[in-house]
Amino acid sequence: MAAAGQGVYKKGRTANREIAPMRTLAFALALLGLAAFAGPGAAPAHAQSPGTADLITHDSPYPVPETVDRLESVLEDAGLRIFARIDHALGAASVDSALPPTQLLIFGNPQIGTPLMQAERTIGLDLPLRALVWQDSDGQVHISYTDPAALKERYGVTGQDAIFERMTGALANFVSSATAE
Repeated sequence: MAAAGQGVYKKGRTANREIAPMRTLAFALALLGLAAFAGPGAAPAHAQSPGTADLITHDSPYPVPETVDRLESVLEDAGLRIFARIDHALGAASVDSALPPTQLLIFGNPQIGTPLMQAERTIGLDLPLRALVWQDSDGQVHISYTDPAALKERYGVTGQDAIFERMTGALANFVSSATAE
């Protein structure tokens, strides 16, 4: 057991990529950021159920792996850091369970995430940002992420409206670029 004030850190491996020690991931929570150059984005393309009201979901014409590859490329081109790519279907298969293609991408940048963490440290529970790319029972692929306005409200962050507006526009633009035909 760790002494008071000491953390307990573990390493893991997902989809053939080593996940950084939790200490590094905790630091990464402060590194959310999105490109300042992002403008207004498209409206969500997927109806929300009441339990997912804080999510924005867009359809993708590409299979899950290709959609994630495309989103990862768009994010990296915009200067964001990819912290992890987690293949949930691969995890399910490791315990002899089936799950339709489902992958999570964790990404961010300190220039925008740090001010949010300075304003309200607990927002680090949702930073860096995450995008879930998943296939529904009809075979349609979607990209879902938490609406930045919901994060602002959830954590009561004040004085950072411009950052949340930039995040909203940037995420919509990133997803639109990744799903463009």
